[in-house]
Amino acid sequence: MEDILRSVGESMARIESAEKVTGRARYVNDIYFPGLLHAALVTSPHAHARIVSIDTSKARNADGVLAVVTGEDFPWNLGIYLGDKPPLARGVVRHFYEPVAAVVAENEAAAATGAALVDVKYEPMRPVLSPKDALKPDAPILHEDMASYRHIPAIMPEPGTNVANRTKIRKGDVERAFREADTVVEVDVSFPPGDHGAMEPRGSIAEIRPDGSVVIISSTQAPFVVRSLLAIGFGIPIGKIAVIAPYLGGGFGGKAGIQLEGLAYLLSKSAGGRPVKLVNGREEDMTSSPGHIGLDATIKIAATKDGQILGMDLLFLFDSGGYADYAVNISRAAAISCTGPYKVDNVRCDSLCVYTNHPFATAYRGFGHIELATAVERALDVLAEKLAMDPVELRLKNAIKAGDTTPTGSVLDLNTGDLRRCISKTAEMIKWSEGDRIKTGNGKVRAKGIACLWKSPAMPTSADAGAIVTFNEDGSANVITGAVEIGSGAMTAIAQIAAERLKLGLDKIHVVTELDTRRHPHDWATAASRTTFMVGKAVIEACDDAINQMKQTAAQVLHCLPEELEVSGGRVFLPDEPEIGLELSKVALGYVYENGHAVGGQVIGRGRYIARRLTEIDPETGQGHPALEWTFGAQAVEVELDLRDGSFEVISAASVLDVGKLINPAIARGQLAGAIQMALGFATSEGFFFNDRGQVVNGSLRTYKLPRIGSDPKYYIDFVETPQKDGPYGMRGMGEQGVIGIPAALANAVSRAIGRPINKLPVTAERTWRVMRGEEA
Repeated sequence: MEDILRSVGESMARIESAEKVTGRARYVNDIYFPGLLHAALVTSPHAHARIVSIDTSKARNADGVLAVVTGEDFPWNLGIYLGDKPPLARGVVRHFYEPVAAVVAENEAAAATGAALVDVKYEPMRPVLSPKDALKPDAPILHEDMASYRHIPAIMPEPGTNVANRTKIRKGDVERAFREADTVVEVDVSFPPGDHGAMEPRGSIAEIRPDGSVVIISSTQAPFVVRSLLAIGFGIPIGKIAVIAPYLGGGFGGKAGIQLEGLAYLLSKSAGGRPVKLVNGREEDMTSSPGHIGLDATIKIAATKDGQILGMDLLFLFDSGGYADYAVNISRAAAISCTGPYKVDNVRCDSLCVYTNHPFATAYRGFGHIELATAVERALDVLAEKLAMDPVELRLKNAIKAGDTTPTGSVLDLNTGDLRRCISKTAEMIKWSEGDRIKTGNGKVRAKGIACLWKSPAMPTSADAGAIVTFNEDGSANVITGAVEIGSGAMTAIAQIAAERLKLGLDKIHVVTELDTRRHPHDWATAASRTTFMVGKAVIEACDDAINQMKQTAAQVLHCLPEELEVSGGRVFLPDEPEIGLELSKVALGYVYENGHAVGGQVIGRGRYIARRLTEIDPETGQGHPALEWTFGAQAVEVELDLRDGSFEVISAASVLDVGKLINPAIARGQLAGAIQMALGFATSEGFFFNDRGQVVNGSLRTYKLPRIGSDPKYYIDFVETPQKDGPYGMRGMGEQGVIGIPAALANAVSRAIGRPINKLPVTAERTWRVMRGEEA
């Protein structure tokens, strides 16, 4: 019976798919009800300017307009780690398309008309257009009031500068490592900020009820974070706030903080508490709301002549844009993992989050790891070339393993995956041994590049998850958690874990998808590749609690001890005499005897999980234990490149991750294939382009080049399954990992093809052609 009912480890269709593919899934912008008002934003055409005046008189008199507000009406700042962002710009704009005013009206057309009638006069100021420029002595200080900003202790802003956070890692003796090295390489790597490209733009509906309670419906990955930040930012009792999260049309980290919710609340307040819907248009979503972070990095590696890495000296300058949002913690997360998955005994890393006048940045899939991997893995290929050493051999020689220490001094335990197997399998799949650069005729070559990756969840040390399991009259189970459905397949994995633990068929498990913070158990956020791991642990505990309750009730009826009973196949019974037992439907809501007497009461399973043994890192040395678990992997890319003009095609991409035991192999493969394609877009075509005034010149989907259907290469995907013994059924996180190494592997392949280093992304044909001509180093 157990084999028939087995769920974990089986490939099953997503339980969320039916509503989505039929168009019945309801997203924020699908929600309409009587009395709903609409809002439109007025945005700045300047990246850096003083607001001289805002004339709202014409807008206020327009038909259907109920309220027009500016930043001066809202003297608050919001922010998840550093409270630096006004809901609407006050006094100065700090990035292109920053909202400076908002109009609330009876319908969308009236709101848009009113917004067009707001007259704003600006005094343009010199923009800061790169992290390096922001650190120059004569650079404008973008946040002169930084010293007054609220921030959490782990974030280290530097008032009087443009540094929103600095994280330092100090391990071993870096100076000695470089003195004793046979070889030293230094590489500069950079790429611009850009957009997530989620199908659903951000949106929020806010209403203030007559009793003072606040109801927010939002496209959010982190409803409990939104609730907390609204309470902190506006002084609302947290019990008075309800955040509802319907289906999410893609997040990729971009909906993990507080976005439009605070402004929507203030707009409802300006309209007498009536419900107000604020939904981004595509251009607003790309530049008014935050995108992915940019980076300028300098990587120095000291090594012996046979390729043993002795030390690394790393400088990461993360481009936060006009505000900090998640960027301050991205810079911190990158420092924690700064060396990549290699044994490096001597490390110095300074990771800075730097304000510029670019659109501000937030979490993006990989959370700093796609960025650091691009920089470190490019430097490793440069080292391999200098040593005349095979890049695969170099990585195998230095791969980290159980017993080694991370940059923060944490000792990797026996749960650590097998990076060497990942490297070897990836090299085999891409047929590395057949040649990493082969001429194919007609002026073309085929070249391969490889990169390694690792990632742990970047989350608070107190991150938690909860689960509740209840039962219906037919013995089926309802699973209620604080996880948001964002398209990753996590709801299916949660259902499979519950089915496995309760030994029920998957058709008997009902996972509640639409989330309401008033009704669902607390969960930190659906982010950081920790949902299935942490929520799965809570679900197992909730199922075990429910099983114990059912055994207690059944034991009274069957006149035996609870520990003698087993629950499986929708029954609770004596395993040595299986005919003696009860259907779950008879005990799930309490057992009723023939005479009407009832015992037991309804079964309500409760589970919880909190990250264990985690610590903050020391502010001066970065030493500590901040990582819950590590996922390792290796990825490779093969390109065919035309040496005449630099154009190239990605022929294939290979990826091997050690994710522990697979919960659902089919979903895991789909997740990884989608991640590879997303990463190839990041590497080859995506990223904002700016003019000298800091304006984004490709801020629409007509000009921002995302990968298209049919542009994907041949995928080679496999897994190593080293069990994570403290994970649910041996699994570990993998939601973000598939994007991390691909950009570096692509850049390594193109660099190998042309015989010159490509250290700037995106790697376009034009950029490649210019590097070939010696125009861009």
